[in-house]
Amino acid sequence: MDTSFLIDLLNEMADDHAGPALEWLKRNEKSQLWISPVTVAEVLEGAADARAVKAYLARYSWQGIHRMHAEKVALRQKRSSRRMGENDAWQWAVAERMGAVIVGHDAAFQRLGARYDDHRRTQKTA
Repeated sequence: MDTSFLIDLLNEMADDHAGPALEWLKRNEKSQLWISPVTVAEVLEGAADARAVKAYLARYSWQGIHRMHAEKVALRQKRSSRRMGENDAWQWAVAERMGAVIVGHDAAFQRLGARYDDHRRTQKTA
C-alpha cells in the first residue's frame, strides 16, 4: 500500500466517512495487504498521533527493504528516461519483487499499468 492510500484511509476513519479508501478496503477485504518502511515513514511524518497510527499500522504485514530492492531501484532509475521519485522507486521495487500491486493515488505509478490500482478511480458496476 502506498502512502497516498493510507493517508486517505486514516483521514476517512478519523472523519467517520466512508470514502474511496474505505470502499476499496471493503471491495478487497480478502487481499493480503503489505506496507513497507517507506510507507510507514511517510505516514508517521504527517501523523498528529504517531502512537495511534503505529498501533493501526501493526495490523498489516510488513515487507522490509533489502539489497535486492536496492539493486532493482538502481537498475530502474539508471535505465529510465522518466525517473521516479526516490520513495516511489523504492515502493515500486518492493512491490515488483513481491509480485504485488501498488494501491494508492499517485500519478507516478500509473505507468505500472496492471501493477497499480488507483483507489480513487471510479469503479464500474456490472
